[in-house]
Amino acid sequence: MATKSILKNVTIKGKKNCLMFANALENASKKVGKEVIAPKAHIANSEDIKKMVFEVE
Repeated sequence: MATKSILKNVTIKGKKNCLMFANALENASKKVGKEVIAPKAHIANSEDIKKMVFEVE
């Protein structure tokens, strides 16, 4: 996640919305992230990149 999105101001209007937001943050803090296994890396040469960028569908 980008840090820029974390540092934005959040304005919450209403007590109900405030409680819902607080509950969501508490529930999210209890969850554990999943381990992600990255697939084999693909190395592209300049011709492959040109095909990907300029490919006409």
